[in-house]
Amino acid sequence: MALSPDQFYDHAVTVADDERRLPLARMTGWDISPFEHSGLRVAPLRPPVLPEPARHGEDPADCRNCRERDEGIWFNDHWRLTRIPGVGVPLVLMLYPRDHYDLADLPDDLAAELGLLTTRIARHIQARPHISRAHVYRIGDGAAHLHVWFFARPEGQAQLFGSWLPVWDDLLPEYPADVAATDAASVADALIAAHGGRRSAAPPPAG
Repeated sequence: MALSPDQFYDHAVTVADDERRLPLARMTGWDISPFEHSGLRVAPLRPPVLPEPARHGEDPADCRNCRERDEGIWFNDHWRLTRIPGVGVPLVLMLYPRDHYDLADLPDDLAAELGLLTTRIARHIQARPHISRAHVYRIGDGAAHLHVWFFARPEGQAQLFGSWLPVWDDLLPEYPADVAATDAASVADALIAAHGGRRSAAPPPAG
């Protein structure tokens, strides 16, 4: 059985200092880290909070992603794909089920579709010139409606390899919106050719 919240916290602070600051992660010493190791320090570890705060959209009636089920760059009957504006990497896309599901309650037929769609979206992102890799993330602590992130890693930027990519994305200046919109449209068209579905009737946001 997993440790209780209090047990987990008590275990974690056994390696913390008097301010409840844990040692720096090994990741901060990697050569792909966006931060210099010297001068960094960890925020104090806060005790557990129970019950946990509700995520956005726990009640489908209040779910923004349900209200936006017809917005995006690509759709079929079950899924929609959007482009996230204002990012620093070449392209960030997000895939949602159009109906209100989280990952753990996704029906088996939609789970099978999710696997195929994830593979094809990553493939189509990586087919764009000057994009080397599509990183795929599902986190789910902020919203109850399933959303899967796709981050395009730019070619040749070795510091942007691996798990630090979303942090680099937050640090980089905004990528040219017109270029990102064109690449997103190309991914949507490739997805239609391979998987069916349709483009949005409205153009994607420019910024």
